[in-house]
Amino acid sequence: MKVLVTGATGYVGHSLTMALARQGNEVNILVRNPYSVFIPRHRHIRVFTGDITDKTSILPAMKGCERVFHTAALVHPFASKPAAFYHINTEGTRHVMDVALQTGVEKLVYTSSCGVIGPSQDEPLNEKDACVTGFKMDYDLSKKMGEDIVFEYAKKGINAVVVYPSKIYGPGNVSHSFTANAVIEKFLKNRLAFIPSPGAYKVCFAFIDDIINGHLLAMEKGKSGEKYILGGTNISYLDFFERILTLSSCKGRIIQLSKNTIKVWACLQMLKNRIAGGHLSITRGSIDYVFNNYTFSSEKAIIELGYKITSLDEALRKTILFLNKKTN
Repeated sequence: MKVLVTGATGYVGHSLTMALARQGNEVNILVRNPYSVFIPRHRHIRVFTGDITDKTSILPAMKGCERVFHTAALVHPFASKPAAFYHINTEGTRHVMDVALQTGVEKLVYTSSCGVIGPSQDEPLNEKDACVTGFKMDYDLSKKMGEDIVFEYAKKGINAVVVYPSKIYGPGNVSHSFTANAVIEKFLKNRLAFIPSPGAYKVCFAFIDDIINGHLLAMEKGKSGEKYILGGTNISYLDFFERILTLSSCKGRIIQLSKNTIKVWACLQMLKNRIAGGHLSITRGSIDYVFNNYTFSSEKAIIELGYKITSLDEALRKTILFLNKKTN
């Protein structure tokens, strides 16, 4: 099978590309920098230089491919120019779909985000739910707009499926300081974890191996025009980090911070950013995000795709081992 993966240097894309190559598929990847250290290397992987924001560069990589996994996106809680989210995540997706229609791709899987659906209230959300609070971050809104484009093209005849990963952790690349991996790594290294107060806010933490398997299952069994949540364990921040303490024998501390305290920290970060530049690790929008529940049900994916969720302890043990080796 000949497959194209966009976003192959990213967290999900890298692992997905390697999984496809190990299965014996001929995998084309579209990357902006062919010399990036994050490019997956395998004899079945062929590298094409291009960018989803440049439609003409997509065609050579997609030509002859039967299937496409579109995972490429700008993933960050903040960008100095918010328009970048829409340029990459929304218009870039339109370019991918245009070329997929042009080349007659048999099937496409688009990686969206559970942030498009949440936050949740009393019960975990499912695919029929929609965000009712308004989008707090440009990332989530740009992904929703990209998702709408995918469904638009599904009506034009492309066999397209959308998957919603929840908060991912596990062996793989740490792209920025706001990822679950980065937070866990800092906890193991610095012995401190800062969580929203009260620590009872719940999040759906999903193991990277499950997410990759979910993508493969969506390609094999997913129905065109359908959505599938790829989740994991719904657990409070406090319980999550207490499990890490237990499984790692880490003597760390879990510190609960009020919303006002984090707002002051965010203001200081913004002031520092204006003076010295650099990337913000937290914004007002991301603060609202943290002080909410984000729990989700993967029941549809389990029933229709055969999706499976790794137990929390097993997944955390593998994550802790990986991050400790990475640090040492």
